[in-house]
Order: sequence, then structure tokens, then C-alpha cells
Amino acid sequence: MGFWVSAANDGRNAAGHVRHVLAAAGLLLLAACAPGGRGGPEVGPADDEPPIHGPVPAVPVASEGLAPLEPPPNPDFTAWLAELRADARKQGIKDSTLNAALKGIRPIPRVIELDRNQPEFKLTYARYMERVVPASRIEKGRRMLAENKPLLQKIGAKYGVQPRFLVAFWGVETDFGRVTGGFQVIPALATLAHDGRRSSFFRKELMNALRILDEGNVTPERMVGSWAGAMGQCQFMPSSFVRFAVDEDGDGRKDLWGSKADVFASAANYLKQSGWRGDESWGRAVKLPKRFDARLAGHDRRSFKTWAALGVRDAKGGPLPKSDVKAALMLPEADGGPAFLVTENFFTTLKWNRSNFYALAVGQLADALAAR
Repeated sequence: MGFWVSAANDGRNAAGHVRHVLAAAGLLLLAACAPGGRGGPEVGPADDEPPIHGPVPAVPVASEGLAPLEPPPNPDFTAWLAELRADARKQGIKDSTLNAALKGIRPIPRVIELDRNQPEFKLTYARYMERVVPASRIEKGRRMLAENKPLLQKIGAKYGVQPRFLVAFWGVETDFGRVTGGFQVIPALATLAHDGRRSSFFRKELMNALRILDEGNVTPERMVGSWAGAMGQCQFMPSSFVRFAVDEDGDGRKDLWGSKADVFASAANYLKQSGWRGDESWGRAVKLPKRFDARLAGHDRRSFKTWAALGVRDAKGGPLPKSDVKAALMLPEADGGPAFLVTENFFTTLKWNRSNFYALAVGQLADALAAR
């Protein structure tokens, strides 16, 4: 799917992300979500395959304990698990790690249910923004930005990612570390790897999760995340953890659950390696002239000077910057609504989450955190 998915599809992608945040917070929800970009069940950035999407529980699993393991596994799962253990041992994972991680695990039927059951739920851009970037999150984000200022400035300078964006990603992903998921990651990934629908992808993620344990980064009990295996305060899939996680505080562990230094640095490292430009923002809201040709929206980048010559103005009606920085026109709604000129950092955000709504939310939350 391209960057410029239809507004209906992106609304469904966004609905998945909102559903995760609200469900884990214990709030009432309207409906489930549907597949699309990475805006679904908080599956964090994955290294080698497009993210997986689907609904999350309409129960407050994160705030009321971990999702329970279900009755004893069938013989097929037992045999499969023995084969997996042998494969992991061949890949150098220690027996002590395998014993701690795999002993007594069982398939979790709820994980299969969540992966299978993906009813459609449309969410408009305006409603998505109301839920993901409410005034309360902006206020909390400003406090988090101020409280962590020295650490964020240090990491921002090191990786070339502005602190306000690190806090914005943190806020949209897990409400600043408050909502990180309610499933034990190893049993959840084992359930999906055994299932067969996307077993190859999830088997790789499971092996990476075992490597993370083998390195001593976290215990199996603390390795908690979404039903699809996204972990920690920045919701990395295990493959992204292996590639991008950083031990910034120097304690010998890459702790994306409890160390803000490791969380911020890992997110910054992901963004830096994905092409983030520390000397640019993400874009801006704009005002289009009457009878503007909407077909100009899409991938094509044009300089701000060129957009200005086409009659595009700042959202308040003022002139655009006289800049050679290139931007693409983004129209989040198919039938009118707001318009944005987005620059390269917007597209980098889409590598983290392939929902246009998500990328717009991160950018506008970051702007709101910096505004006074």
C-alpha cells in the first residue's frame, strides 16, 4: 500500500491505533479496527516485514494484569515447541534462557481471536485527532518535555532528533509509557508463530525475542507488550529492538520498559537510521485556493516556492516561506477538509507507522509541545 492511502482506509488504520490506546486505558470503545498501515494493534516498527494489524481487546488488559494463558496446549503445539527449542539452541540461545522463556507456555486463544477478527471501523481525521492529540495529552506532553529536558537534549543532540518529536512519538505510542500492553510477549508470539497465517514472520520475531532475553536485557516476566509482540514504551517489535535498541544509561541492558534514557535513545536511533532530518520539521497546515487541482496531492515533492506560485497559502492565509525545501501535498480526507504540505520527516514517520493520520498526529503533537 502506498503512502497516500484513501481516507477511508487510513481512518481504519487510525482506528486501530486509537482502539489500542483507549482499550488499554480501560475506556469504553465504539468498535473494532481493520487492517491497513502500521496504525493497528500497536505493532511496533518491524525490521523485515510490513506491520501486522488488527483489533485489540475491548478490556483494560494493561491496567488489570496480564492476559491469562489458556488451558493446556494440544500435542501439535507441544511438538512444535520442541522443534522450536531445538532450532533456537542451534542458533546459539542458551538452555537456561529457553527453560525460563518456554517452560509451561501455552497458546493464547485470545491472541488468535484478535488476529483473526478484524471488523471495519471508519474514523475521520478530525475524530482521530480528538482522541490521539487531545488537550490533556498536549498538557501532559509539555510536562514530560520539561521534566526530561536535560536527557532529551543530550539524546537529541547525539542522534539529530528534536526532543519534541521524541516526546510526541512516546505520547502517541504509549501515553508517555503508561500503556505498554497486557500480554506476555513470548507466549503471544509463540501462539502466532504456531498458528500458520503468518508463521514465518512471527517465528522470526519470536527468535529475536529469545535473543533479547538471552542477552539479559529483560526477564520473560517483564517482557510484556501487545498481543502481536510490540514491546516497551516505544512499542518496538523484537526485530526492531535487535536492530535499533540502545543501552543509553550504560547499565548493560537495553531496557525499553523502565529506562527513559534507553527508550528515548532507541527511538532516536530508529528515526536517525530511517532518514530523520534534525534541521527540519515535518510540514505545516496550508490553505488551498479555490478550484485547486486536488490531483496535485500525492508523492510529488515541490519546493515551497512552487507551491506558493500555485496559490497555496499558510493555514492562516499568510504567505508560505520562501524556501527551496521540498514538500508534498497531503489531503487526509477524500472530500475536502484540511490540507498539509509535508516534508521528509513526515515520510520518515511513515516508516515507523504507515498511517497518514498517525504521522500527522505525531507532527502536530510535536508542534503543540513546542508552542506556548
